[in-house]
Amino acid sequence: MATAVFHQALGTAQSHQHLQNSGSHLEFGNASLKLISKGFKVDIGLSRRGSYSSWKKKFGVIQASASQTSVVQPVSYPPNNSSDELRKKSSEAALILIRHGESLWNEKNLFTGCVDVPLTKKGVEEAIEAGKRISNIPVDMIYTSALIRAQMTAMLAMTQHRRKKVPIILHNENEQAREWSQIFSEDTKKQSIPVVTASQLNERMYGELQGLNKQETADRFGKEKVHEWRRSYDIPPPNGESLEMCAERAVAYFKDHVCLAMLPIPSSLMIEPQLLSGKNVMIAAHGNSLRSIIMYLDKLTSQEVINLELSTGIPMLYILKGGKFIRRGSPAGPTEAGVYAYTRSLALYRQKLDDMLR
Repeated sequence: MATAVFHQALGTAQSHQHLQNSGSHLEFGNASLKLISKGFKVDIGLSRRGSYSSWKKKFGVIQASASQTSVVQPVSYPPNNSSDELRKKSSEAALILIRHGESLWNEKNLFTGCVDVPLTKKGVEEAIEAGKRISNIPVDMIYTSALIRAQMTAMLAMTQHRRKKVPIILHNENEQAREWSQIFSEDTKKQSIPVVTASQLNERMYGELQGLNKQETADRFGKEKVHEWRRSYDIPPPNGESLEMCAERAVAYFKDHVCLAMLPIPSSLMIEPQLLSGKNVMIAAHGNSLRSIIMYLDKLTSQEVINLELSTGIPMLYILKGGKFIRRGSPAGPTEAGVYAYTRSLALYRQKLDDMLR
């Protein structure tokens, strides 16, 4: 996936003669990208089981300029700083994780994986309830998987937010999609929240189990074998992903993602650096991709993460403060003042909202 996106992005620019390379300076039409220090390097490879691809990058400072502006403000950071050094300098930020509401195949007890199935009526209600529970928490950026059930959950949740900003999905599939989805009002942009969709946050791919009834599959292959496929860390189902493989792509995206498809205006859309810069982020995704991220945030072992259960439609809050992610847990209800153990910054934000809405 990453390989295709990378080559499609560069191929589009080259075919339109937008890309000029002169040493460490790249130009994309009316936008320019200057790479300082060692520039960036993209390594693309397949997992040993060949079920997915991942990519990494190394870069110094990115400086971008353009005559047009994007909904997303790029995050830049100083040269030669490690992630740990950045964390020490970061301001406080909120991270909200939400597993999507019940899907139609959850209801039918089918293995879903990466099949794109929408929410049930109950799933819609769970998403709305999740929105009520986070209605007082600031949200500056939203990330979802490429699957409709996660996107529905994020959008429905934001209809309940007290700030009433509009979540807008960023379309970077091709040049036309980018051009046709531009916003030309600065006031409207200020009242919008960019939504980034990414297949790296998709549910674990269940291979040949997708679409099968869970009980019938247990009867056919044996309960122990199905339990091993579902709950082991490093054993995948036939032609599918293990939790370990899912974690590699999801955590890499959380830590290191750069969206090279954002041409002609290159911008950094990494999740963790957004948080480090003080932006508040919501991620709506799936049981296994979120468990993978929680494993990273809470430094869980492979044995601990396989026993971690996440309920559908129940948000979890983390606070990034002093370079550390602090888990605040899940709220008991949207009307309880202390359910999130508010820090001073979040308390001030809520007070500001109360003043605005009086």
